[in-house]
Amino acid sequence: MVVRVHQKIKETTSKGEERERIQIFEGTVIAVKGKDATSRTITVRKIASGVGVERIFPVMSPVVAKIESVKQYAVSRAKLYYLRTHKKKLVERSAKGTETVDTKKKVSKKK
Repeated sequence: MVVRVHQKIKETTSKGEERERIQIFEGTVIAVKGKDATSRTITVRKIASGVGVERIFPVMSPVVAKIESVKQYAVSRAKLYYLRTHKKKLVERSAKGTETVDTKKKVSKKK
């Protein structure tokens, strides 16, 4: 599954003022860990400038603004760690609409 994770970033300007902005990290989910919703984390991988970048996001963290689903793939494994070494193309599953998961336990579907 390809997702867009909207993350809140706090920065301080040269004047010393704090500023908050949203940074988007888009990539393939290679693992979902955690039994209950409060401890669940997702590992997202993307290729940036020819280098693989992986980030682990706690789903219920206040730093994560929202998680958008972009594409769904037909896979037969729970963990996609083999994508780190193989240049495999995943087959896209036909989806009727994209799904947005808000970190406040709300699920809404866009059509």
